[in-house]
Amino acid sequence: MRVIVTGGGAVGRHLSVDLVERGHEVTLIEQNRALVDKLRVWAPKVTVLNGDACEPWVLEDAETSNADVLVAATGDDEDNLVTSLLAKQEFAVPRVLARVNHPKNEWLFTEQWGVDAEVSPPHILTAMVEEAVTVGDLVRLIRLGGGQVSIVEMTLPEDSPSVGRAVYELRLPADAVIVAILREGHVVIPQPETVLAAGDEVLALARSEIERPLRDAVVGADMPGGVPTDSLDGTGGVQ
Repeated sequence: MRVIVTGGGAVGRHLSVDLVERGHEVTLIEQNRALVDKLRVWAPKVTVLNGDACEPWVLEDAETSNADVLVAATGDDEDNLVTSLLAKQEFAVPRVLARVNHPKNEWLFTEQWGVDAEVSPPHILTAMVEEAVTVGDLVRLIRLGGGQVSIVEMTLPEDSPSVGRAVYELRLPADAVIVAILREGHVVIPQPETVLAAGDEVLALARSEIERPLRDAVVGADMPGGVPTDSLDGTGGVQ
């Protein structure tokens, strides 16, 4: 697979090296000339280009039209949006991933801006903290489809009404599906007859607006806990 990564900071360079070690062909674009020279020494297997990925001619030099994936990973949200839009509209890159640096800008990273999937490090860290300390709550792990769909996790408490019930007995809302169950360090692929147990970590894929009914169906409507709410209000510009 041919991947283009923009931004030679810690995220971009480690991602590039990791992808190369996994057998992929990677081109890394960085506009700081001094950093480019260092990157060529530090990551000799990565093709490093000097230039601003917001400039179409730089993406042209990187042969972006032949890329399978582009990852906009700079520390500037505006740059990542511009690069994503160019990659999708001008170079028809099949899959564009973008890093969100400021959570208040996350609502902008949609398909309209050429972004197929966005990654917000602050939200990932929040999810990891919540995962470690909550039982009964719905924890949003990652968003997909421009924020419209999420992978979520729910840990079943001992007194959940779902304990001892089969998956087919759960009245899951439309646009939600259980994709895996983590049980005692093992991954269980759920079948309709799979019986849930206390302590099960249930992973589901669901549209964001039905997270509450999903949590009620899996954990129990009367169980303590909740669903995370976003701090994003859908307003404001790039910070």
